[in-house]
Amino acid sequence: MEEIKQDDIEIGKSVKYDETDIQVLEGLEPVRKRPGMYIGSTDEHGLHHLVTEVVDNSIDEALAGYCTKIEVIINFDGSCSVIDNGRGIPTGIIPKEGKSAVEVVLTKLHAGGKFGGEGYKISGGLHGVGVSCVNALSKYMRADVYQNNQHYKIEFSRGVAITPLEIVGATDRRGTTITFLPDDEIFETCNFNFDTMKNRFREIAFLNKGLVISLEDKREGQERKEVFEFKGGIVEFVDYLNKNRETLLSAPVYFNKFNRSNGGDVENEVEVCFQFNEGYSEIINAYANNINTEEGGTHLDGFKSGLTKVINDYALKNKIIKDNEKLSGEDCREGITAVISVKLKNPQFEGQTKTKLGNSEMRNIVYKAMVDEFGDYLEQHPNEARNLIMKSITAQRARDAARNARELTRRKSVLENTTLPGKLADCSEKDRRFCEIYIVEGDSAGGTAKTGRDRRFQAILPLRGKILNVEKARLNKILENNEIKSMITAFGCGIGSEFNEDKLRYDKIICMTDADVDGAHIRILLLTFFFRYMRPLIEHGHVYAAKPPLYKVTKNKEEYYFYSDQELEDWYQANGRKGCTQQRYKGLGEMDADQLWETTMDPERRILIQLTMEDAIEAEKYFNDLMGEDSDLRRKFIEENATLVTDLDI
Repeated sequence: MEEIKQDDIEIGKSVKYDETDIQVLEGLEPVRKRPGMYIGSTDEHGLHHLVTEVVDNSIDEALAGYCTKIEVIINFDGSCSVIDNGRGIPTGIIPKEGKSAVEVVLTKLHAGGKFGGEGYKISGGLHGVGVSCVNALSKYMRADVYQNNQHYKIEFSRGVAITPLEIVGATDRRGTTITFLPDDEIFETCNFNFDTMKNRFREIAFLNKGLVISLEDKREGQERKEVFEFKGGIVEFVDYLNKNRETLLSAPVYFNKFNRSNGGDVENEVEVCFQFNEGYSEIINAYANNINTEEGGTHLDGFKSGLTKVINDYALKNKIIKDNEKLSGEDCREGITAVISVKLKNPQFEGQTKTKLGNSEMRNIVYKAMVDEFGDYLEQHPNEARNLIMKSITAQRARDAARNARELTRRKSVLENTTLPGKLADCSEKDRRFCEIYIVEGDSAGGTAKTGRDRRFQAILPLRGKILNVEKARLNKILENNEIKSMITAFGCGIGSEFNEDKLRYDKIICMTDADVDGAHIRILLLTFFFRYMRPLIEHGHVYAAKPPLYKVTKNKEEYYFYSDQELEDWYQANGRKGCTQQRYKGLGEMDADQLWETTMDPERRILIQLTMEDAIEAEKYFNDLMGEDSDLRRKFIEENATLVTDLDI
């Protein structure tokens, strides 16, 4: 190795590095110094993670059998309170610390009852940092504990106790109330979103049969309250996901199995419910200790392999398929809606976002439960079993046809011979990080967009009319649709199981449709296709909706554009109507190239709505309601919300 000489070191750079450079962060200082390491981010997601951490403690009390009700309140001052009727955080003094247990729990990282003690056999909580992080990142926190017929109180500011634990008075209540005000020095926003919280708490209530969770907003002008209680648990969850779908089985398949140690303690629990419908989508939500394992894991593997084995065994035994035939897992799962919830003592999470269950024993436990329970179900319901297997056989034939269509698409695609769709006006930039493609409604608007664009980085793909509703078609039919084939070829990343984001040719995919009911419908058709067959495009922030103006007002030869009725009315109130000429745009084609560029395509002035996956469960329900069999429901929604659709968070 070449020796580094003193003269080689750049002049002006210090080479000193000794004990004086070592910084020791005490208490909760590491959390305030690097909040992203503990809660993921300091944006709206991180803000709501604070609520989740506090609620998780109450959920753990429910899992242990001591809590039946949780209340979450967004207070009028912007703080949040979480109230439960569990056992209450212990209040006794910990001799080694010389402080009360509640103060230690709220001021020490990795302090709690889930690290080998007998307080909790099963607990949620993904990162093990818990409520102490919430304390560190809060301008103010107060803990009220009700136990031993006493009401205790302690207060904190930015993770430091400002009052000792004190007895407020006698009480017959029990439980814990945590109230915290997020620190605006840490977070980009401290404004809690009721709907974001509502969706998560509904999910928790489904997973914990009989648990009552209420959410109340007391902020002025935003007052509302919702209460979630599902005595049917995940059976009601599956029914909720399948709402407005035509089901295949007379009732959902449900079972709940416990595995116990030699001493009789519950080591783990497997709860599964599933139903098949006449559609083609596969909806499986898997959880471990109430944590949504979005990346799957061993419990999901066991479920899938067990389901495939049972269906194939039954089909072979009853000579519905031949000895040399076999249905694939994908064929067997067509149209399934399932919820898998496992609870175990020491969950091991892995994967990119730490939401993939890694405990190997759960694969066999869930597999065996599926083989036993679903096998019995098919034997007891022969007519339903035959219908289900015939659906799987039809899916297999459609999959073979889709494979042939994919091969044809691939041979004609950019990946093979760089032949792009003839109507695509591509951009000259080759680095996809700087490229964007507009999916434009109609040839007329497409022609205007081609003229008005910046051809260096903006590509234009016009679509003729409404694309196929993919919610009501199998993949082989989808791949026969010319407009969809054009998009697949232009994007370059493939679809479904063959989707490869690395081959995506554009960083932004922008849906640009008319600002009316028909435009909203086309936009929803496009989003349905992306959601079902290119979901990572949405998950990773590549999909946008353009927001064209509704009105142009000319006054004194100056032109003004407005994107909503309210915006227009506010301008009139401030400037008056005298001498104004108003135009209502019925479509993109009514604008010339310069106007379209100025209002809708210029990165400096345009309005783009980024589509995100805030809640996949609600997204499934939206797309089913909007694009399912009930056309009256779809029309009613679009007519009522046409002007709001671009603001929809998926």
